[in-house]
Amino acid sequence: MDGLLLDSERPIRDAWLQAAAEHGVALSAADYLGVVGRNERDSHARLLELFGDDGALLRATRQRADGLIEERFGAAPFAVKAGAQRLLNALRGAKIPCAVASSTAHREVERRLERAGLRGCFDAVCGGDEVVHGKPAPDLYQLAVDRLGVAAADCVAFEDSNYGARAALAAGLAVVVVPDLKPPEPQWQPRCLAVLPSLVDACERSAAWFGVAA
Repeated sequence: MDGLLLDSERPIRDAWLQAAAEHGVALSAADYLGVVGRNERDSHARLLELFGDDGALLRATRQRADGLIEERFGAAPFAVKAGAQRLLNALRGAKIPCAVASSTAHREVERRLERAGLRGCFDAVCGGDEVVHGKPAPDLYQLAVDRLGVAAADCVAFEDSNYGARAALAAGLAVVVVPDLKPPEPQWQPRCLAVLPSLVDACERSAAWFGVAA
């Protein structure tokens, strides 16, 4: 969802970098990239390392970052990424089941999708707090295909993060990578169905992949 369907990764990153700077923590953009695509538990563990195991400082920074995001997006949703609505409308019209498998907590996934007008496009929503092992483990994608009642081999996962792509591949799905903040990793890139600049490009291939023009 974040970084693929919604243009949310950059504003969330910027809020964290500002909040860290205000609290005297030298958190770099490269440091932050290390948590992109991971669930809240795994992200917290990595951030705690970066904050020198100072839990109170991390909590204060998180509160400030959340406050900055609320200030900037409290009255308006994150923008929908180019091509997302077009592709989802085509899949919905063709009755092709779709799920979200996001590292973000389930409740927040539901909220962000609803606010962006995308919730009705999905038959199932899976959040990172619903599995024991987050991405790059396959658990979240296994949960998604189970809830859809389909075989993993019949599915295509769309991912923007390296952790997510690795999770989908491990679960047995074909993977289309649409990079956002992080470039694709060259060592597993040949295993993917495609690496595309945007979901607009995915729309152009939807007839070949799904039998429906977007």
